[in-house]
Amino acid sequence: MKRKLFITLLAFVALAANGQEDKSKRPSPPAVAQGTIDGVSIKIDYSTPSAKGRKMLGGIEPYGKVWRTGANEATVFEIDKPVKIEGQALAAGKYELFSIPGESEWTIIFQKYAKQWGAYSYKEGNDVLRVKVKPAKAATFVETFNISVGKDEVTLKWENTQVAFKVKG
Repeated sequence: MKRKLFITLLAFVALAANGQEDKSKRPSPPAVAQGTIDGVSIKIDYSTPSAKGRKMLGGIEPYGKVWRTGANEATVFEIDKPVKIEGQALAAGKYELFSIPGESEWTIIFQKYAKQWGAYSYKEGNDVLRVKVKPAKAATFVETFNISVGKDEVTLKWENTQVAFKVKG
């Protein structure tokens, strides 16, 4: 009986340890983009997929389909004060950041925060804000997807593409 209990306990500990994986060892490790625009603190938690010789935007991540804007869990966009994104109001809070990539236009989507994996549970009815922006050619090839917070905008870069959306406090 004691041996059975010990084996059960050992199995439970092994499962619990496995559930607390080291996310930095993932093929698309986590990253954080942080900054301040007009006195508004912005924090973006996302994961960083790499192209690895594959066609990503318009390929593995098809044009016209909702993308989690990174890898693994949905990207989280957090602001401590209300802002205007491309001139449209967004209240202070935590949101999931999705996008719909396109060759000539992207849709940037802020959705109610739901702690979801990927975009598999994405529902348009949970959108809080959608804005349209134009992509541009990146100055150099960007192997690993990245997000940055600049002086007045947030920029997404991957492969030969960069997309920015204006933020105003």
